[in-house]
Amino acid sequence: MSEEILINVTPRETRVGVVENGMLQEVHVERASRRGYVGNVYKGRVQRVMPGMQAVFVDIGLERAAFLHASDIVRPPLPVAAEGEAVAVPAGNGHTPSISELVHEGQEIVVQVVKDPIGTKGARLSTHLSIPSRYLVLLPHARTLGISARIEDEAERQRLKEVMTSLIGENPLGYIVRTNAEEQTAESLAFDVTYLGKVWRVVQENIAKAKVGERVYEELSLPLRSLRDMLNDDIEKVRVDSRETYEKVVKFVHKFMPSLDDRVEHYSGERPIFDLYGVEDEIQRALRKEVPLKSGGYLIVDQTEAMTTIDVNTGGYLGTRNLEETVYRTNLEAAQAAARQLRLRNLGGIIIIDFIDMTDEEHKRQVLRMLEKGLLRDHAKTTVYPMSALGLVEMTRKRTTESLERQLCEPCPACGGRGTVKTAETVTYEIFREITRAVRQFNAEKLLVMASPKVVGRILEEESVAVAELEEFISKSIRFQAEEHYSQEQFDVVLL
Repeated sequence: MSEEILINVTPRETRVGVVENGMLQEVHVERASRRGYVGNVYKGRVQRVMPGMQAVFVDIGLERAAFLHASDIVRPPLPVAAEGEAVAVPAGNGHTPSISELVHEGQEIVVQVVKDPIGTKGARLSTHLSIPSRYLVLLPHARTLGISARIEDEAERQRLKEVMTSLIGENPLGYIVRTNAEEQTAESLAFDVTYLGKVWRVVQENIAKAKVGERVYEELSLPLRSLRDMLNDDIEKVRVDSRETYEKVVKFVHKFMPSLDDRVEHYSGERPIFDLYGVEDEIQRALRKEVPLKSGGYLIVDQTEAMTTIDVNTGGYLGTRNLEETVYRTNLEAAQAAARQLRLRNLGGIIIIDFIDMTDEEHKRQVLRMLEKGLLRDHAKTTVYPMSALGLVEMTRKRTTESLERQLCEPCPACGGRGTVKTAETVTYEIFREITRAVRQFNAEKLLVMASPKVVGRILEEESVAVAELEEFISKSIRFQAEEHYSQEQFDVVLL
């Protein structure tokens, strides 16, 4: 299988696409305006000690001093891996010394941002550092080995514990095994242990030479994060369209994945890299509800707050043999397409796929197998449950970031996010009711109604008789005015 990573960089936005056999499978977006400080490590200086609050303000070079509580110095909260995985770690004796016993004004201190500045509040800090990799989180100041609570299989937990114990040996550093380490090989975990060891040595060197207010570790930017999490022997090429980013990527890969040095190349073509691979068109299609299938069938993808539903339809596909065979072929293709859409749209949480009803049990099993096979290359953890009697497949997919639609779109101002707008006929009758209500409340000689051109056109053509009857009923004349900038649901009744 041919797999490539494409990195497109513009001054305010970076996008990463994963292409398999010429088809876009994943797309990730990072905008400069939304890059926070969380995860960054700084050398700071204690500015002010506040015994009454058991906290200090620390200068870390940001616009506002950051906040560090005593509890974040003595013992950390439950460590949380990069994807929000709480892990059980010994809590100590439960005693928190006074803040004055722990730090003093003017003291230099190494801290990590755990919460971005919001409004007038500065960033929230902790002295308990954590550095994530693909499958692990390094806790340099806590010699402990934790397994994510979301890995529930006891045998798998034990296996991971044994693998990690043999890998770290007498290593004085602590580790958390992240959820997506489930069922990973010892080689994959060994790679991450080595990677984190190298990162920590670099951080220590930076701490030794840094001045107050300088950053000694920065959570990776999207291109480097993507390579950390996805670059392996299966990736044939990494193409970067920015010379500056290409040089950073080369340096990063050479340092941490030297065996994959030759996979990275700079794309200098005149045609935009995402256009060349058809990625721009795929992104536009991924924002639509309907997904056409080659057979003539189609999927309808509907994302709601509670869950995402995927409905399968045969559409124009009539098949060549019989109904059951037609349904089976459509469902097989739909299973493959649904697995791709989940990755492409980055859909997480509960997902319900409504396949077309099948009577053959073997057909049901094959469709389910096709779905599971399509999900094998998904980096997010997925769990698929057996098909129900109604032909529904319930599954879950780990939510890591907002879906593509939520990142790129906002609720429609015309419909308020409903996905539909009232018909011109409905709005017409609302206007008639509003006229009657206004006339009863206020005195006026005549009325002016402003509405969208479509609504006004309908009133003057199809409802002209109703308007004449209404004018006679209220004993006042009504004038209608089309406003180009009004949405279909918007109107105003003005008393003159």
